[in-house]
Amino acid sequence: MGQPANLKKQTRQRMERTGESYTTARKNILAGKPESPRAARAAAARDYAKEAREKAKAQAKKDKEAPAASPADELPEYPAPEEVIQYDAALWHRVLVQAGVTNKHTGQPLSQALLAGLAGGIGFMAFTHEGGEETAVTLVTRHNPEPYTQNLLARCGATVTERTTGSAERAAEYMDAALDAGRAVVVRVAISALPWIDGTTVDEAETLDLAVVGEHKKDLLVDDGSGALNLISPKELAIARAMRKKEKHWQAWIPSSRSPKTETLSANAVEAIEETTARLLGTSELSGVPVHFAKNFGITGMRTLATRLRDSESKTGWSQIFASQQALANGLDQLAGFFSDTRFSGEGALRGLYSDFLAEAAELPGLSALAAHVDAYQQLSAQWDEFADLIDPEIEFSQRAEHFALLADAIERIAEAEEQAATALAATAKQLAAKTAK
Repeated sequence: MGQPANLKKQTRQRMERTGESYTTARKNILAGKPESPRAARAAAARDYAKEAREKAKAQAKKDKEAPAASPADELPEYPAPEEVIQYDAALWHRVLVQAGVTNKHTGQPLSQALLAGLAGGIGFMAFTHEGGEETAVTLVTRHNPEPYTQNLLARCGATVTERTTGSAERAAEYMDAALDAGRAVVVRVAISALPWIDGTTVDEAETLDLAVVGEHKKDLLVDDGSGALNLISPKELAIARAMRKKEKHWQAWIPSSRSPKTETLSANAVEAIEETTARLLGTSELSGVPVHFAKNFGITGMRTLATRLRDSESKTGWSQIFASQQALANGLDQLAGFFSDTRFSGEGALRGLYSDFLAEAAELPGLSALAAHVDAYQQLSAQWDEFADLIDPEIEFSQRAEHFALLADAIERIAEAEEQAATALAATAKQLAAKTAK
């Protein structure tokens, strides 16, 4: 079957409509598989919610032009997703904006870049897993294995209320109390249980954090980063939350507009940078990670990936793992998909966003030395984009060894540049931490 024009664009549009992964969406387009009825209903719900939001914005604009009748400290409207690069950092940026929390040093909201950097920003993990009919490729370029969101909440300096409970009724009470106080509530759900997602295309264990931002008639309005609010019934949301056995019914919200002290942000930024560079350089122990698996993390992990790409003989080499045209196309599809993801990887492997974090952090008192590292991570972002552009899921099976070697060359160059950048940044962070301690 011939490929349709603008395949990547069509794939990403289908991903947005159906919630399918990049690989699944692309495969279904090529196979001519129609979108599920659930996806069609979800699209209609999004359109309805979008229409409601546009009406609300029009009314807000009209109200703004009229004499103000509300208190000056009224919380701003929950903002629409814009320029999302890292899903969780962008989600909490919107929640914090709605709560009125700001960076006191600038008077502006805590940005997506700053929050991503405080969460740990960047990292690396790559591995393959053979199971069923298809070998799964995993590539994570955000900070790991520490809990990203928990890092973000601990270091952003805002007042955060978190709750977990085994009771669906109690969870609903907590959520209602926060909504009644005018606060968006972030909840953790099983993606496969969301009514606008085709559950057959998603791993049952995969979770997502959503922001519940209000009510519409008997339904709840939730922000899943798609650009428009989705409608979900309280019962459907409760089911999606209950499927997550660990952290069952977890939720978090910002009960106060109290903003973090500038000194707190400065100290936490340095702490985050030290943790990030230690993970990349492998200078700190990976808690909870088996010794045999640690070679897949950080800059060592990049070099491990390059070795496996070159290896054409052993069973761990990519030439043997992807030993058919279909397996090869699926594997490279998955690899390419991570660079259009916004959760665990992303454009420029999130290095451009990390560069923005360093630039913002350098504006905080006492951290101007971080500005010297901004360009290095912008250059790394460009190198990762070049690597992503090299990935060709349509490569002929007979040419796979040459293609893998090309990818390995690029990864080795990136690993060298990553090591130089992280080593230099770690030295600066160490000096800044010593000054803070005095």
